[in-house]
Amino acid sequence: MKRFLIYTVKIILLTALVAVVLDGLYTFIFFQSKNRGKIETVMNSKAQNYDVVILGSSRAQNHFVAPMFQDKGLKTFNYGMSGGHLFEASLLLKLMIERKYQIKNVILEADLNLSNENQSEGISASFLPYIHNSEIIKNHFSSLKDFNELYYIPFYRYIKLDSKIGIREAFKTLIHERTNALDNLGYYPLEKHKNGNMKNNIVNLNPLPHNKYYEEIKAVCKANNINFIAVMTPMCENVKGMNYFEKVKKTYPEIHNYENVVVDDKYFSSCGHMNNAGARIFTATILKDFFNK
Repeated sequence: MKRFLIYTVKIILLTALVAVVLDGLYTFIFFQSKNRGKIETVMNSKAQNYDVVILGSSRAQNHFVAPMFQDKGLKTFNYGMSGGHLFEASLLLKLMIERKYQIKNVILEADLNLSNENQSEGISASFLPYIHNSEIIKNHFSSLKDFNELYYIPFYRYIKLDSKIGIREAFKTLIHERTNALDNLGYYPLEKHKNGNMKNNIVNLNPLPHNKYYEEIKAVCKANNINFIAVMTPMCENVKGMNYFEKVKKTYPEIHNYENVVVDDKYFSSCGHMNNAGARIFTATILKDFFNK
């Protein structure tokens, strides 16, 4: 029995040691990442100067044509992330401020995601390699139910989120394989798809009366003298429950409603995402209304 206990303890200690070593190795690799995703690029960057930073979900990534801002003399980057929520947008902005970014204007796509305070596990995973090296990331995740496991168990986060930050992603980061996430200044153009879903139902969607992460973004902008521009972006004609946008406007009167600036289905790739032609019409309106461009 004694020998068995000693053997068991050795296995446990060896497993713990391997986990610590692998955790350190993976973390070191992700600290070298600068050309794969928007989160890693910000995390590993030095101070930047921007006239305009765009935040939000895919409805920001696909709707704000950052090169059109640049063509008007406004240094811009679209940090919208497909699948992202306000949880990730708020954290990304806080990391920019920590890295001494000088930002004149933040444009936030704030509409559908106002209905929840959830994290997007697939997107937020990209912050987790740095959780032991950033108090901002640690504090942002601290309210999540699995925080203790993610923070205190070595290598646990890499195992749990293997499809996002596991061995495949670590290897691609190690060999500096690029993605298209940073192309077009972060804007991702869509085309009209013959089989695109041109119907949507948001009847049961309601904005939260006090969305924690939306309020965080507002507060960060105010504290750093950043002009905060929150907008609702267009959806196609065949949407049930379009009064959602009226509910947003009533709850958050400072948010500018642009959901009906582009409505024709020919300008949409799917009901919630404009194609490149629609995005250009929408962006031209934003430039005219807010920047006199």
